[in-house]
Amino acid sequence: MNRKMVFVALFAALICVSSFWTIPFLPGIPIVLKNLVIILAGALLGTWYGAAAAALFLLTGILGLPVFVNAGGIAAFISPTGGYMIGYVVGALITGLIAGRPKAQDRKPTYPYIARIVSALFLGFVAILVCGALYLVLLNMGSDTPKSNISVFLGGITPFLIGDGIKFALSIPITLTLRPVTAHYIRNR
Repeated sequence: MNRKMVFVALFAALICVSSFWTIPFLPGIPIVLKNLVIILAGALLGTWYGAAAAALFLLTGILGLPVFVNAGGIAAFISPTGGYMIGYVVGALITGLIAGRPKAQDRKPTYPYIARIVSALFLGFVAILVCGALYLVLLNMGSDTPKSNISVFLGGITPFLIGDGIKFALSIPITLTLRPVTAHYIRNR
C-alpha cells in the first residue's frame, strides 16, 4: 500500500477518534478537537490527501459507522451540523492548497513560509465556519418562521470563535514541527 494512503487512513482514524474528545464550553457547544485534526490533515498531508482524509471520515459516517457525535448516516447532513461537515473537506482542501506539499526544507522555516502556514491554518478554520454558517442560512430560508439571515450566519460562527482560536494557536507549532516529519515519510526525501 502507498504510504500516502496509509497517512490518509491514519488521519481519517484520528478524525474519528477526535470527534469524541470534547471540552465543555458553552451550553450545547463544546470545544471538539475534530476540526483541529482536519486542518492538520490538510497542512501535513497536502491538498488532496488532507481532503481525502476528511472525506474518508465522512464516508465512514455515511456508511453508518458511529463516528458522528449526533445522527449517523446521510441524515447527519440534513441536520444543522451538515454544513460544518461539508466544510471539513473544504477546510482541509484550502489549508493544503495554501500550505503546499510538505518538504524536507520545512525544517528551517523562513518568515514567508511561516506566514504561509499561519494563513493556511487560519483560512482552513474560517472555511469550516463559513460553510457551516451558510448551510444554517439555507436551512433558515426554508423554515416556516425564518429569522434574519445575518443573525443566523453570525450565530453559526460566533459561538465557535474562542474554541477555534485556541485550536488555531495550537495548530501553528504542531504544523511547523510535523511538516518535515510527514515530508520524510510521505515523499521519502
